[in-house]
Amino acid sequence: MPEPGKKPASAFSKKPRSTEVAAGSPAVFEAETERAGVKVRWQREGSDIAASDKYCLVAEGRRHTLTVQDVGPADQGCYAVIAGSSKVKFDLKVIEAEKAEPQPAPAQAPAEAPAAPGEALATEPEGSAPSPEGSSSAAPHGPAPGGSGAPDDPIGLFVMRPQDGEVTVGGSITFSARVAGASLLKPPTIRWFKGKWVDLSSKVGQHLQLHDSYDRASKVYLFELHITDAQASSAGGYRCEVSTKDKFDSCNFNLTVHEAIGPGDLDLRSAFRRTSLAGGGRRTSDSHEDTGTLDFSSLLKKREDPKLEAPAEEDVWEILRQAPPSEYERIAFQHGVTDLRGMLRRLKGMKRDERKSTAFQKKLQPAYQVSKGHKIRLTVELADPDAEVKWLKNGQEIQMSGSKYIFESVGTKRTLTISQCSLADDAAYQCVVGGEKCSTELFVKEPPVLITRALEDQLVMVGQRVEFECEVSEEGAQVKWLKDGVELTREETFKYRFKKDGRRHHLIINEATLEDAGHYALRTSGGQALAELIVQEKKLEVYQSIADLAVGAKDQAVFKCEVSDENVRGMWLKNGKELVPDSRIKVSHIGRVHKLTIDDVTPEDEADYSFVPEGFACNLSAKLHFMEVKIDFVPRQEPPKIHLDCPGRTPDTIVVVAGNKLRLDVPISGDPAPTVIWQKTITQKKKAPAQPAPDAPEDAGASDEWVFDKKLLCETEGRVHVETTKDRSIFTVEGAEKEDEGVYIVTVKNPVGEDQVNLTVKVIDVPDAPAAPKISNVGEDSCTVQWEPPAYDGGQPVLGYILERKKKKSYRWMRLNFDLLRELSHEATRMIEGVAYEMRVYAVNAVGMSRPSPASQPFMPIGPPGEPTHLAVEDVSDTTVSLKWRPPERVGAGGLDGYSVEYCQEGCSEWVAALQGLTERTAMLVKDLPTRARLLFRVRAHNVAGPGAPVTIKEPVTVQEILQRPRLQLPRHLRQTIQKKVGEPVNLLIPFQGKPRPQVTWTKEGQPLAGEEVSIRNSPTDTILFIRAAQRMHSGTYQVTVRIENMEDKATLVLQIVDKPSPPQDIRVTEAWGFNVALEWKPPQDDGNTEIWGYTVQKADKKTMEWFTVLEHYRRTHCVVSELIIGNGYYFRVFSHNMVGPSDRAATTKEPVFIPRPGITYEPPKYKALDFSEAPSFTHPLANRSVIAGYNTVLCCAVRGSPKPKISWFKNGLDLGEDARFRMFSKQGVLTLEIRKPCPFDGGVYVCRATNLQGEAQCECRLEVRVPQ
Repeated sequence: MPEPGKKPASAFSKKPRSTEVAAGSPAVFEAETERAGVKVRWQREGSDIAASDKYCLVAEGRRHTLTVQDVGPADQGCYAVIAGSSKVKFDLKVIEAEKAEPQPAPAQAPAEAPAAPGEALATEPEGSAPSPEGSSSAAPHGPAPGGSGAPDDPIGLFVMRPQDGEVTVGGSITFSARVAGASLLKPPTIRWFKGKWVDLSSKVGQHLQLHDSYDRASKVYLFELHITDAQASSAGGYRCEVSTKDKFDSCNFNLTVHEAIGPGDLDLRSAFRRTSLAGGGRRTSDSHEDTGTLDFSSLLKKREDPKLEAPAEEDVWEILRQAPPSEYERIAFQHGVTDLRGMLRRLKGMKRDERKSTAFQKKLQPAYQVSKGHKIRLTVELADPDAEVKWLKNGQEIQMSGSKYIFESVGTKRTLTISQCSLADDAAYQCVVGGEKCSTELFVKEPPVLITRALEDQLVMVGQRVEFECEVSEEGAQVKWLKDGVELTREETFKYRFKKDGRRHHLIINEATLEDAGHYALRTSGGQALAELIVQEKKLEVYQSIADLAVGAKDQAVFKCEVSDENVRGMWLKNGKELVPDSRIKVSHIGRVHKLTIDDVTPEDEADYSFVPEGFACNLSAKLHFMEVKIDFVPRQEPPKIHLDCPGRTPDTIVVVAGNKLRLDVPISGDPAPTVIWQKTITQKKKAPAQPAPDAPEDAGASDEWVFDKKLLCETEGRVHVETTKDRSIFTVEGAEKEDEGVYIVTVKNPVGEDQVNLTVKVIDVPDAPAAPKISNVGEDSCTVQWEPPAYDGGQPVLGYILERKKKKSYRWMRLNFDLLRELSHEATRMIEGVAYEMRVYAVNAVGMSRPSPASQPFMPIGPPGEPTHLAVEDVSDTTVSLKWRPPERVGAGGLDGYSVEYCQEGCSEWVAALQGLTERTAMLVKDLPTRARLLFRVRAHNVAGPGAPVTIKEPVTVQEILQRPRLQLPRHLRQTIQKKVGEPVNLLIPFQGKPRPQVTWTKEGQPLAGEEVSIRNSPTDTILFIRAAQRMHSGTYQVTVRIENMEDKATLVLQIVDKPSPPQDIRVTEAWGFNVALEWKPPQDDGNTEIWGYTVQKADKKTMEWFTVLEHYRRTHCVVSELIIGNGYYFRVFSHNMVGPSDRAATTKEPVFIPRPGITYEPPKYKALDFSEAPSFTHPLANRSVIAGYNTVLCCAVRGSPKPKISWFKNGLDLGEDARFRMFSKQGVLTLEIRKPCPFDGGVYVCRATNLQGEAQCECRLEVRVPQ
């Protein structure tokens, strides 16, 4: 029956875990029992599973496997495995095939919330021990890996974190961690720690192993920490850290080790035993029975909840005391100590010798350490329990305020509890009692500082201001800035400026130079953020140049240009001279746009205008044409006429930028006033009357016409307006668009006649956005970007393209070129290998820059691996060549998928693959080669980026086996006689040389070996003689021969199988005199096939028959045994010995040999028979007792009498012999009655009665049982 509070151990050392499997795939569950031969049953939904085509059950020793073939939705459910009284449940979940590929799970899912019982851990019968696995079988809460709800970019790396575990002493436990590998280019780095800094990779051995594996189907890395033969020292806190190139994650877990206690190891009586009196004195009478205290600690220790024990913390003070001064800064940074000067001052002022204190029995420790946000208890023990105590912090007395400081006083103990420790509590504390005080230092350890927002890449021009910003998890955290791996110190503040704003940290470079380009990093105690700074020379790009203008008198002329830098100022020139603004001429600069506006244009304004950007050697120029209106005097009844400067009446082309205002101002004349008709021809040059609504949609194959007069203008709404006066007609389009482009026909009519002019309007715009670029030729840090021209060039030829890139997880785009790219492809360089990027492109014409194209498909620069090293030919035969090599020195972020081996004939350039596909090994046997061909071999390493450079052997290899004389290489220990004991295995390995492969022959004593007990195993390089259990008949001379054609070599081996000898023969006593006996015997009949080393002679007294050794390693076959006792009889025996040991039996004398006493005859005295009978009498009577209910009570007395009296106990006249609550003891006349846990009912008169043939006696006492108040 198990003891109370003790859980029976589980029958499983490894339990199956719940899993998710894609439909159609097999599901495998593994269980491992504590010992072999245990019968295991598998169940599904409570029913036993039998082996079939659907279910495959395999049992190999302690390992048991269940395989479910071709998993479907019907197989989903709850499964269980049963061994003895232990039962473990687990779940099988079937997901669709397209969802089988796992995605990284959310960071807060697996480890942040502990699994509920029954969900994540396998269940067992009530009272069973927790699972020895260190990790739960499924991640509780949150989407499962691979679910559609999993984000592409988790904050953490763990899919499943290791959980707390429990194990008994001597047991085994495994902690598991799973890391998503779908987005990783190379395997992550895993480190296991015990405590804070003990790296377990240096402790790997028989009792601690680290394993890792990779599941290609689910793309998940599995890392395991396996602890075997756990001891009490294995308990404590552990930490698992995983890191990749740009991510870091860690997880803490605890291991609890229970003591292995058997059912009989707990003595309940000893648990309730009272402690000894002070001074270790022993009780001498019943009057001291109530003294002392009851000790329940032996039971309470078994009921302690191991999960409530805090993991052991390292004492940073002890670490600092033992470390050299050069390591102080590193240790302080690891343990979160920020005040280095204060730490050194406290370390220096710490007193190493302690004097005996009169006020304190126990002082404070030299230093304490606590994590930020936790509480700490400072406890002292006083010599005087009534003494007054003061607590000081940095010399100032601590006053009780709220719940921050709690003062406790229990007996002589005084305790100061500090809750919610912060960095402000990192100080020196003192406890003052009278004139004495004891001091300590409290170190508040900060948690690891994590990076919550990473740095972003920067692309700036020379002279611009650069500011890197990063956000961490703690305010005021200590960080380090690095450039290309070199720390930026405070001494460089003239160039770099460091700024802290709460949790945000800034690195500022006021004026960037080309030397500032590189990789910048911010490093904290919990991770690192990396970004790249690209500095390019300053260039100015013109997005929109100024265009020639043709305006009429009193009109407004506007010159506008757009440049790439909005901070660039400039100067306007007229005919090469600086233009001074006035009330009619205005100059404006808004952002990147520079504008020159001339109101009320006059003929004097016709000139060449230029814009010169300040600080750049470029000039933007355009010409202003003044349109002179010719006015002729026309008498009345003058036919209408359009007064435009259009020689030959050919259409003029008017260019307008999309979005600008299109205004056609046409001077007219005629008397009476003519009617103006505006018409627009789209493609067929057809004329059609204008529709009433100018904003009606236009058909592609018809002409739309608008007719406006003064009356109709009032009803016009939209972008198109026509205003007609006596001497001019103005056609206006607000915000010109592409559909406004075409030929406009202006017709004027009056009764006298008509006139007509064609005006061609062309609307130009920025180009359309190009299509998404395509990425090709991805290399280690470069790629080729290709794109197509935009579908519409905006009416102006495309001048070039601008290319931008960004990291996939960033929102900041960086421009890759400042000079326009004329071609439709570009090679992008200076990328970080292993980082995902996206590209986009802009098209630029004379009007400006288009919208960006859609981003390209994400790609990752990965270079092929280097060439393998140390390629060599290991062996050659008539049709095969054996090659071996070493991995390349450079593998890269793409890892290594395998190797390809090729060969070609000498003088030929055609290479033939020696193996279909890739091999992961660094050695290969190339088969089926033509004999005597001279071949060259080469090996390439492959990864996702493709094959690397090949390595080729220097000289061609002739495929022909070289004849080599056979030769046996007999080891030195086989050149002498080989001795083995009976039953031991014999394994003789003899290497040999020779080509082609020699023929091996074994003989014994000249006869071929026969029988199944002797096995011969041959390989191309050695031969083995194996005997599973050696017997005496296997002794003899063996000869091995290797032969190639007429050449051979031989070796001889002598095998001697030895056993224990038989006993000596014919032992006899030849003579006996005085105290001596002469023995003689013959050697054993069987010496065990080896030399007899000696004999062992023993003697035994006839009375006791206890054997004592007289002689050891005695070489002769006769001896004299001396110093025998007169009057005793003796037997003698002899064992024989050899190298195996003593014989199993001994040669023994048949009759005893008596040693007589010469001349003396013993006559025994005659005594008168005496009667020692005596009636019972009590020498020590019972005493009245008063005891407390619930505590065992003992009543004692002493009696004498002969023959031994019979004892009976009575309570109130009732016999207690049949009551199990009372136990009676009698030893050497002392009588004891034990009453177990008495209650008030047990009080009364107790009588002890002793009876024998001579009479009887009795004594009594009164027992009072008191109930505690």
